[in-house]
Amino acid sequence: MSITVYTENWEGKFRKSTFEAVCYARKIADMSNIEVKAISVGEIDENELKKLSNFGANTIVSYPKIKKNNEKGVATIIKNESENSSIIIFSNTFNAKSIAPRVSVKLNAGLITNVISEIKNLEKISVKRQSFSSKAIESVSLKSNCGVITISPNAFNVIENVVSSNIEVKADELDSNISITGKDVNKGKISLSEAEVVVSAGRGLKGPENWNMIEELADCLGAATACSKPVSDIGWRPHSEHVGQTGKAIAPNLYIAIGISGAIQHLAGVNSSKIMVAINTDPEAPFFKAADYGIIGDAFNVVPKLIDELKKINNN
Repeated sequence: MSITVYTENWEGKFRKSTFEAVCYARKIADMSNIEVKAISVGEIDENELKKLSNFGANTIVSYPKIKKNNEKGVATIIKNESENSSIIIFSNTFNAKSIAPRVSVKLNAGLITNVISEIKNLEKISVKRQSFSSKAIESVSLKSNCGVITISPNAFNVIENVVSSNIEVKADELDSNISITGKDVNKGKISLSEAEVVVSAGRGLKGPENWNMIEELADCLGAATACSKPVSDIGWRPHSEHVGQTGKAIAPNLYIAIGISGAIQHLAGVNSSKIMVAINTDPEAPFFKAADYGIIGDAFNVVPKLIDELKKINNN
């Protein structure tokens, strides 16, 4: 018996959300003194695979010739590797949202997504999950003998738990009707889904030429940048930065909203943030009702002052 965890990589590198999933699986395995099996697909260096053992993976199975966008094939591999597993863990990434339900069907297993609590009892698995665009938290129990769980990114700590491990590299190949015709990779930028701090701005910035101060503030904080839907729709910022109900749903430790009124669609994608700060000239802006801290003021006065103070702190 073992706990299986899908360890997604990006361009051959694991991210924080992957290590969160392995740590989560390790905690479950320790309850019954069983092993954790990590499944990796796509080309990846052996040294990168070894990192998984630092967080509790006993067996690491790599399929370098399988592409992660072949979701049907990846689901079949995970199903075959998980026949002796009681629980299969995913991080709730874009890729996993397509694979986890397929694995659930293939194994006739219950599926719980967006989990934000730890499993306390393996005899009766019950967890809390976010629902209704993260506006509500519900308690859910598994009734099946096997369960598939996706955990919400940034909801759990990454804690080293070094174990001995062995790596198995399998040369299996799968036919796929999917081909990649091009890639648009934002190199050097912090991923929104991984970021612990996010600086976001809306139409209050008045134009794309004023985004330099947003990027400078983000650099001072080691943060990712984001924007509201209207900003991406009119081309001020790329759609990859759009957060909200119809964009990316994020859960950073700190979310700073600058010049964003706080429409319900936007809040639906960011209200899992641990702390939210709103900066707006309008004291009646809806965002102030949701924010933990609010600054009523002109962003063109407030943000430069924030940058100056942060630079003083960073230089000390």
